[in-house]
Amino acid sequence: MMNPFFFLVGGVIFIIYGGLNYYIGLRGWQTLFSFVPFLIPQVYWTFFWLLSLSYLFSRLSQKFLPTVLYEGLIRIGAYWLAFMFYFLLVITALDILSLLDRFLHLVPVEIKQSLNPSLGLVVFILVIGIVSYGAWNARHPRVNHYEVSIAKQAGSLKQLHVVMVSDVHLGTIINNSYLTKMVTSINQLKPDLVLLAGDVFDENIETVNKQQMADSFRKLSAPNGVFAILGNHEYISGNAEDTIKYLGEAGVKVLRDSSQKIAGSFYLVGRDDRSGARLNGVKRQDLKTLLQGVNHSLPILLMDHQPLQLAEPAEQGVDLQLSGHTHAGQLFPIEFITQRIFEDDWGYLRKGNFQLIVSSGYGTWGPPIRVGNTPEIVDITIKFNQ
Repeated sequence: MMNPFFFLVGGVIFIIYGGLNYYIGLRGWQTLFSFVPFLIPQVYWTFFWLLSLSYLFSRLSQKFLPTVLYEGLIRIGAYWLAFMFYFLLVITALDILSLLDRFLHLVPVEIKQSLNPSLGLVVFILVIGIVSYGAWNARHPRVNHYEVSIAKQAGSLKQLHVVMVSDVHLGTIINNSYLTKMVTSINQLKPDLVLLAGDVFDENIETVNKQQMADSFRKLSAPNGVFAILGNHEYISGNAEDTIKYLGEAGVKVLRDSSQKIAGSFYLVGRDDRSGARLNGVKRQDLKTLLQGVNHSLPILLMDHQPLQLAEPAEQGVDLQLSGHTHAGQLFPIEFITQRIFEDDWGYLRKGNFQLIVSSGYGTWGPPIRVGNTPEIVDITIKFNQ
């Protein structure tokens, strides 16, 4: 039996989502589409609601829809989420300016009377341009290089070449073609060690398995191995255990509150994601406990999906932490929010001997677009010295 709280929260979300879309649709009709010859309101609103509700409908009806129809609706709906976001930003800003003009009388009445269709067209073209650029940008990841130094000896190793990716979000939209391209790019860098810092998957493993993504993972090549950790989305989708099994069979070892001594030279530690405590009731180990038995005279690399509470790894002697999760905001201007939440929401940070690199991620969540940031593969050269 379904939890009544689930229905309550779902109902509130649906009402808010529907209200925001109605606001966009109403402004669109008033300022642009009511001027289109032969377009009647019934046709406009039918098309508008089919478009705006396609994502929710497809998610709720996945089990009953043919695969082709489901995937088509998911893609259409995901792009609509981006259009919705930017239409909402632009239209709200214009309405606020219009409200201010009622008191300040900055725009002459003659201009305001002739402004509707032309302004509506400008807004329409502007948002199409933003989303089109964001879709192109999301499909063109770049390699970002870092060179860091750790003041410890690592056996016979003088340096280590690490490639890290996070937030791939594999599923229906970010599919095997993205993964194949990512694997090829990683292998071309010829890393010593490959790390997947959480949110590898976004949907159930059955969807992923149909695309034979395991074969792509098996092609990753690194002499010191390929390792991964869980992110919040593996828990949200209920795929934590399946992810560990699936990746393990594909040659990727998942570190879940565990450590691995590699080549007798350094330690790689992988933390369980903090969302596990909220979603499955199992609290992850504190870092002090996790590092018991680890030789702190050797370099310690830590993977932790969410770059929060950085004082803990700094105090426990972690030399380099690798994280993701933030997407660097993904959609401008959300980065102003992530910059307030996280001490470092993207790039490099140093606190004494503790160093942190946060990736903007390789894939996308929700709308398959990026504005104001770029998807990336993180290429790190670590130099060891006493």
